[in-house]
Amino acid sequence: MTTRPSPLNIAILAAGVGKRMRSSLPKVLHPLAGRPLLAHVIETSRKLEADRICVVYGHGGDAVRARFPDPDLQWALQAPPLGTGHALAQALPQLGADGVTLVLFGADPLARAETLEAVVRHARAGALSLLTIELDDPTGYGRIVRDADGAVQAIVEHKDATAKERAIREINTGVMAAPTQHFARWLKAVDNRNASGEYYLTDVIAMARKEGVRIETSQAGSVIETLGVNTMRELADLERRYQRAQADALLDAGVTLADPARIDVRGSLTCGADVAIDVGCVFEGTVRLGDGVTVGSSCVLKDVTVEAGAQILPFCHLEGATVGANSRIGPYSRLRPGADLASDVHVGNFVEVKASSIGRGSKANHLAYIGDTAMGAGVNFGAGSITANYDGANKHRTVIDDDASIGSNCVLVAPIKVGRGATIGGGSTIAREAPADMLTVARPRQMTVPGWKRPAKKPKSPKG
Repeated sequence: MTTRPSPLNIAILAAGVGKRMRSSLPKVLHPLAGRPLLAHVIETSRKLEADRICVVYGHGGDAVRARFPDPDLQWALQAPPLGTGHALAQALPQLGADGVTLVLFGADPLARAETLEAVVRHARAGALSLLTIELDDPTGYGRIVRDADGAVQAIVEHKDATAKERAIREINTGVMAAPTQHFARWLKAVDNRNASGEYYLTDVIAMARKEGVRIETSQAGSVIETLGVNTMRELADLERRYQRAQADALLDAGVTLADPARIDVRGSLTCGADVAIDVGCVFEGTVRLGDGVTVGSSCVLKDVTVEAGAQILPFCHLEGATVGANSRIGPYSRLRPGADLASDVHVGNFVEVKASSIGRGSKANHLAYIGDTAMGAGVNFGAGSITANYDGANKHRTVIDDDASIGSNCVLVAPIKVGRGATIGGGSTIAREAPADMLTVARPRQMTVPGWKRPAKKPKSPKG
């Protein structure tokens, strides 16, 4: 019989003002890879299968709570912010009294669940568990001070450290865990007699030592897991580090990247074999690229599936769309939500498709709008033509059957059906059904007006 591990509480400290961001947006709502910093931390917390997650909020609290209305989150207000020890004290009443509590930070977004599991394991064994890392330049971070036997004695904040202590390269990431009852007891004894006048959570180290509680440390796998954000410069640096990590993972999976420094993955990107991606592309939401897909420069793909062999030419914007095998999109095409393209479809420059299906081998190569349309196979949709799907109040459907040909500069006024093999003459406005296998033309009669003269500009009056 498997014994269930002790309950896990997670306290996410997210009440900081973030003055150095110089922004009215709360620090934890600034985006990293397209999502708020705090969203990354919450996602990781859920991967740990926490029994309770409490977010400690303060500055910009209403905006933070509104952004995360999730029912599985508890909230604790810290006002005013008086340090990390004070913040955790506000969270404890919202957490279970038993089990262990893991402390995370809302602006430190990239710790992996696997790394945090090691921290939690030590706490479940009764220890005060710390996550540390060694930095070449530890300036600004709290130092891990050990005794001659290597046991942790204390964490000393940079501003309070001696010259000898500042030479220590092992730093405190801030992440820690311990049995919840230990935290509850220790926090009652934490005071604010320090250079900042704040209640430091790190003061519990000395209390644990005094009580004989083991202090265990785990090393983070990489620096990126430990980095937090306090300035726009740090946010930009972390974004580039994150994106380079995504690029490296794609390269390791066999994807060809024209320049690993010029790709942004803001969600999940899955690639088949022999995928090639040019510079300046952005992938958002969930994107899947099949075998042999090529994506040209400066494209944006959001929640898109592109089947094998398809080409996305430069400067295309695809959202909520499906592109069939061996299709060719662009350059300068826009596929909006609900665009569902079969195989061998061509959608060319300055063509927009929305909430429409396009059958196998159909083409719309130039300057067209296709909205709320069911288009069959083998259709040719001419340059400058549109489906007029909106009457000012409601959307209406257009049906174009297989092998139809729509001439240039046509307007198909929905609701309407164009029959199989029908041809619509260029320049026509079609408001009634066009029969199959026939030519339908709807143009005004051409006129030439004798004696007509083009208006001339009036001469400018002299300045006087």
